[in-house]
Amino acid sequence: MGTGVLWALAAGLLWGLVFVTPLMLPHYPAALLSVGRYLAFGLLCLPLAWLDRHELRRLRGSDWRHALELALVGNLLYYLLLASSIQRTGGPLSTVIIGTLPVVIALVANRRDAARDGRLPWRRLSPALALILAGIALVNQAELQAVLGDPQRRVSEYALGALLAVGAVACWTWYPLRNADWLRAHPERSPRAWSTAQGLATLPLALLGYALLWGIGVARDDPFPLPLGPQPQRYVVLMVSVGLLASWLGTLCWNAASQRLPTALAGQLIVFETLAALLYAYLWRGQGPEPAALAGIVLLVAGVLWGVRVRPQPVVAQAHPD
Repeated sequence: MGTGVLWALAAGLLWGLVFVTPLMLPHYPAALLSVGRYLAFGLLCLPLAWLDRHELRRLRGSDWRHALELALVGNLLYYLLLASSIQRTGGPLSTVIIGTLPVVIALVANRRDAARDGRLPWRRLSPALALILAGIALVNQAELQAVLGDPQRRVSEYALGALLAVGAVACWTWYPLRNADWLRAHPERSPRAWSTAQGLATLPLALLGYALLWGIGVARDDPFPLPLGPQPQRYVVLMVSVGLLASWLGTLCWNAASQRLPTALAGQLIVFETLAALLYAYLWRGQGPEPAALAGIVLLVAGVLWGVRVRPQPVVAQAHPD
């Protein structure tokens, strides 16, 4: 249990990097950030696949189809929605909306996976979820007040960014549940090899997306300089960095956590990603959080510490009355 929490913490610290990347490349289309990140992820997985060649040979066609589904929804579509949201909201709002994932996943998994993982008692789980929700609400209130006080920020763009973040939440509620299904069904398989398999499955999708964006840009005579944009060196360095650290290594850490923890509990630990992303966003801004936001962050941490103490109880099937 403790080892699983540490793996989830490592994944959160690495995944938090993807929230600040769109802020560092504000003039790049979100679609280019998404396909660039996962193109780098897929290319990096080609040499890594040699290390796991024996494990990868054991994967069947159904396993590769599962990896392809995870790559499409949990990688490309999720980051497209997230990057679009961050560029419209400025970072922290999108981060706190994504921060609802611990609550959403816990609610879904506690019903969906109770027979496999046991059920987390709602009486003991509710205080942790309430603390997390209260923390998210405080951070969100502080960010909203900042936007309303900035005449250069448009409320319509801000609202669209919030809706896009909700779409990202839907994608990443589906991803860990489906990913955990495969990992828990194959406890003997290597989490590293499964991370590499998802990277390999992402590569053709990212190549297709990149080619499509390039073709549309040429057809429309778009002034945006493709394929690498107006800051090619920064773009390449950031895409390789998030491809290696967030996509591959972060997924490896999350897979290791998913093999050791009940899905409902692992879902709560995604709050580590939220905390890391907030830290990186405030560092990029060069300012600390407002008192209300800081109080919200404290509540998020308290909710996680409470939640990891809750142990699942096995579900006992009732006998037929006859």
